[in-house]
Amino acid sequence: MAFTDRHGGVSAAPFDSLNLAFSEDGDRSAPTRNLELLLDDFAPGCGTERLADLSQVHGGEVVKAVPGGPRASADALVTDEPGVVLLVRAADCVPVLLADPRAGVIGAAHAGRPGVAAAVVPHAVEAMRDLGAQDLTAWIGPHVCGACYEVPQALQDEVAAAVPATRALTSWGTPSLDLGAGVRAQLEADGVKVVDVSACTRESPDLFSYRRDGARSGRLAGLIRISA
Repeated sequence: MAFTDRHGGVSAAPFDSLNLAFSEDGDRSAPTRNLELLLDDFAPGCGTERLADLSQVHGGEVVKAVPGGPRASADALVTDEPGVVLLVRAADCVPVLLADPRAGVIGAAHAGRPGVAAAVVPHAVEAMRDLGAQDLTAWIGPHVCGACYEVPQALQDEVAAAVPATRALTSWGTPSLDLGAGVRAQLEADGVKVVDVSACTRESPDLFSYRRDGARSGRLAGLIRISA
């Protein structure tokens, strides 16, 4: 499993350089090459025909991976098929990677504000257990932290009503959401071991952040596979 930063790719400023978004101002050439470079490093010989990713929609739906097929509109993928790479993209949302190595089951989820409220990560855990997973570990990747993710009071109340652990304050004292804390609480409630390898995307110049850069932001990725 791995989470990417923004270094080591071919994209020019302001997307420099390992931008894994679908396009840059309508041009797919650099992100496509970045994806090839990433797969060559992460899973040599794999190629995009063994990749499964998503058209992410900020919801709670989970799908079983179809490598090389059309992108499903969902926010989490699971598989028990060796050699398949699962990939989710983010720029402030929480990328989550999950695995039960003994059962040979993996998952990947994109958990933004709506996805956390819609329980996309618990749904992914449930789908993995349906495939035979029992002893699950989850890795929480880079995302915007609660000290930086300011939201209106009404929106904080709405999300915290569904996931109380998300309620937080910014470093300047206004209402915020801590999506990472929410995801951790959901995972721990489901008996999943959590490994937090996150950093704040808004605070780190090494990471892409839509909150910081708006439309000039690229996308990082979380990816995981079962070795064939």
